Formats: sequence, C-alpha cells, structure tokens
Amino acid sequence: MLSHLALLLVPALDPADAARFAGLALECVHREYPNKIAHVMNADGDARPPRDLTPAFYGCYDWHSSVHGHWLLARVSRLYPDHPASRKASAALERSITPENIRREVEYLNGAGRATFERPYGLAWLLTLSLELREGKSRLAPVLDPLARAAVARLSTWLPKLSHPVRSGEHSQTAFALGLALDYADSADPELAALIRGRAREYYLRDKACPASYEPSGEDFLSPCLGEADLMRRVLPRAEFAAWFDAFLPALTYAPLSVTDPTDGKLAHLDGLNLSRAWMMTGIASALVEAHPRRASILALAQSHGSAGLAAVTGKHYEGGHWLGSFAVYYATGRGVR
Repeated sequence: MLSHLALLLVPALDPADAARFAGLALECVHREYPNKIAHVMNADGDARPPRDLTPAFYGCYDWHSSVHGHWLLARVSRLYPDHPASRKASAALERSITPENIRREVEYLNGAGRATFERPYGLAWLLTLSLELREGKSRLAPVLDPLARAAVARLSTWLPKLSHPVRSGEHSQTAFALGLALDYADSADPELAALIRGRAREYYLRDKACPASYEPSGEDFLSPCLGEADLMRRVLPRAEFAAWFDAFLPALTYAPLSVTDPTDGKLAHLDGLNLSRAWMMTGIASALVEAHPRRASILALAQSHGSAGLAAVTGKHYEGGHWLGSFAVYYATGRGVR
C-alpha cells in the first residue's frame, strides 16, 4: 500500500481513474500492431512477428511500453484488489507471464547481437515490474524472476564499463533507469544496489549548476536535471543530498508543457514529461526536511505539472494512450517515494 509520506505528497488516485488507466493498458498489452521493434536479426529465420520474438511483452507498440503497461496492471490490481478492473488486470498478467513465455523472453534477451536491447530504460521498467509483483506477494513474481535476473546481469556488466552517464531526455537517460533499478535492488539485490550507488556517486556527485534553462528538448519525456536529482536523493543521506541539490539546481523555473499534436508519437512525449517531472519533484521534496525553504514551492510545482499531465491521459490517440497511463499511475500512486 502507499506509505504515509506518499499519501501526503501525491494526489489520491480514485478507483474510477485507476480503472480508466488500467483500461488503457488492457487495450494494448495483447495488441500486437502497430509495433515498433528494436530487433537485431542474425539470419532470415529471425524475421518473425513480435508475438513470436517476445511472447510476454509484444503489445503496446514496443517492448518497454508493454513492460510498464504490465506494471500498471500489477500496481492497480495490488492497490485495488476488489475492483472489477483488477480482476481483468490479473487475468491479463496471468496470460502474459507464464514460465514458457518468460523462458523465451530470456532466450531472446541473451541472443547474439542484443547486448544493448532495451538498455537501460526497458530493463529498469522490467525490474520495477518485478518489484511490484514481489511486494504484492504475487505468485507471478518467481515466474518473472529469470528475466529479472537476466536484466540484472545485463546492467551489472554494462555499468562498470560505462565511463560517462547519458544525459538525454529520452530512453537512453542513465539517471532515470538507475533510480528505478535502485528501488528494485534495495529490496532484492544488495550487490546491484552497491554497484548503482557507487556509479551514481562517480557520475553525478561533482555536478553543479545543471543547465535547466536548456530544457526541454522538443521530444523529451524525462528531465535530465530532475532525473539526476531524483536518483541522487535515493543515494545520498538527507543532509548531504540537500546541500548537493541546492548547488546542483539552485532554482527551478519549469512550467507545465503543452503538446501541439497528440497524434505525433514523439511530440506527445511532452505529456509524459509533465508527469515524470511531477513525480521526480515529489521524490526530491520527500528527501528534504519539512523546514527546507524550497520544499513547499517544489511540491507546488510538482502538483501543477501533475495536474497538467493527468488531464492529458485521455486515450484518445494510441500514440500516447499506449504508455501515458503508466506514467499517470506511477505519479498518482507515489511509486518511488520512500
């Protein structure tokens, strides 16, 4: 369930909205087309439909959106177990997460030429799904675990070799993925947690004066500056984080954004940026003492972004409908707020 702190910092997600967001995921997790696959082919026989390549996570347009669509269903079924939508969500999870499907997902992930597949964004969401199932004591958690272990192995091999962080506003961003992965690792994998904390300090501890005025890029759905701060509030002790944050982001001048064409999948990213900014600022505020002079204004800014982001999650256009529900639920249920 939600922590007391999360209940104080995020808006309540009422059952009707939870069901509506779950409906968006239910509409897409087993919808195969349209589909954008990131698929390395090694022979003619690799030209196969998505449902054969990745039989658990082939819907929702792309693999990572399918993964966090399944996470949305697991989150809603856990928080609202008696709602009719939760029964449909549980049935969809049971259909996707089977031993045979996960065996084939692991085989695909470990295939030749796929070392960079969904790294780091999709792998981080896969660990978030695993964490949700673990915390909910779902019988599907051990079924998914072989794929989670494969994701851990992939990240554990990559991070020691990554000499510099990736500071983008899209899927390649290092900080965002490490934040999600650290939430999983703190619960399930102490070795991965230690690795992430060490790399985060190496990548970001010396950073100052993040150029927030350069944000956003026109297709961002993550903030480079806030993503980094949202990771470091998980890594640093409270007092150390406050000092680091004030030097790193001495002022927040963000404002909620509008999408000019919601039928353009890349331009629609800005709706997700409103939501991810909202949850990142909420997480940052949660790591500051209540008397911190900036805490109240950060929370107010988070709420204005959250309101704008939630209003945009209509499902009217599949370009946003296949993924924005996950971002809405992550924000509105306080996932990641410790």
